[in-house]
Amino acid sequence: MMAPMPLRFDFLARLVVDVGELVSMGPAPLGERRVVNILGGTFEGPALRGEVLPGADWQIARLDGVLDIDAHYALKERGGGLVRVVSQGYRHGSSEVLAALARGEDVDPARYFFRTIMRFETGAPYLEWLNKTIAVATAERRARQVLLDAYRLL
Repeated sequence: MMAPMPLRFDFLARLVVDVGELVSMGPAPLGERRVVNILGGTFEGPALRGEVLPGADWQIARLDGVLDIDAHYALKERGGGLVRVVSQGYRHGSSEVLAALARGEDVDPARYFFRTIMRFETGAPYLEWLNKTIAVATAERRARQVLLDAYRLL
């Protein structure tokens, strides 16, 4: 039997995403449906730099305490290329930590789990490599921002 191939990552970019107020859509069969508007922001990495364009993060606050994240937005790279981003993942932690985040307090990201898987789509020829990229991001929630450090899976 062959040994499993280890995962390797390269740093892709840090995204600083400005977000609006949380809007609750009320209880649903899987939990509370919510949406948070993505207002804009910036991103920068070794091969990418530009602005985050508006979008939305559709969430389910599940009955087991996990926040199920499904964010859709676009990036405008400094060279003019537009990139569609789908970022899906989970955020969870102790009830104390989640309550502090809900109040807009800064909480050490080591005290909760916040990770997403990111996929990209672009028609810009110079960014075509993103169409074949999957990234894993570690994230931190601030009062009106989400900070994501995205790593390209090699």
